[in-house]
Amino acid sequence: MADTTALFDDLRDEGAELEELVAALPPGQWGAATPAEGWSIAHQIAHLAWTDEQSLIAATDPVAFGRVVEEAVAAFDTFVDDGAAAGAALPPGELLDRWRTGRTRLAEVLAARGGGERIPWFGPPMSAASMATARLMETWAHSLDVAEALGVVREPTARLRHVAWIGVRARDNAFRTHQLTPPAEPFRVELTAPGGEVWVYGPEEAAQRVAGSAYDFCLLAVRRVHRADTGLTAVGPDAERWLDLVQAFAGPPGAGREPRR
Repeated sequence: MADTTALFDDLRDEGAELEELVAALPPGQWGAATPAEGWSIAHQIAHLAWTDEQSLIAATDPVAFGRVVEEAVAAFDTFVDDGAAAGAALPPGELLDRWRTGRTRLAEVLAARGGGERIPWFGPPMSAASMATARLMETWAHSLDVAEALGVVREPTARLRHVAWIGVRARDNAFRTHQLTPPAEPFRVELTAPGGEVWVYGPEEAAQRVAGSAYDFCLLAVRRVHRADTGLTAVGPDAERWLDLVQAFAGPPGAGREPRR
């Protein structure tokens, strides 16, 4: 993840591509249901706007962000949904402008930070690069929900390397989220990128291995596909278990998707 210039360019491009999907929608279509139960397209964009705003607070005012964390703890079950609902109630034009302004400012702030100081978050503190990667991952994940609501298929891009990286890096957290002890040994992960090259993680001699399409792995890591509907393969019992648990984000895994019939 050393090439931070490319990372921040990719973060901006990911947001811009999603904006293209929604910018010209008539107001009534913002209420279209998405695969996330109870969430419309407006909820999806509002959630991204809200999370960008929380990230900006964390990156610029850690004391204020501490108060945000206290509010989150006090309203644990509804905190995220309440933020999405409040934004979704705005007129679409106002919501779109809020999201555009927030994500642009966040990218500027993160890009200007040095690599040493950690940024507080709801989970472990992160570097600016890690926070940008997390924002790109979440933007891509929610864009899939919006695209599905609109009957559009988003073509995978090389930007998925950031999603794949965070999915692999979050391996141990996926096990802990399910109250399981993470494996002690490293895994070898070999993913075929949209352009045909292979993205490789972990030592070549690792006994536990995962291989397949980077797109499938990323879909699985953001819980937008059932494992049975991917072509991913695993060697070794721990790697096999991981493909049932993998997630690129912090917090509860959610219900995931049912297998396609």
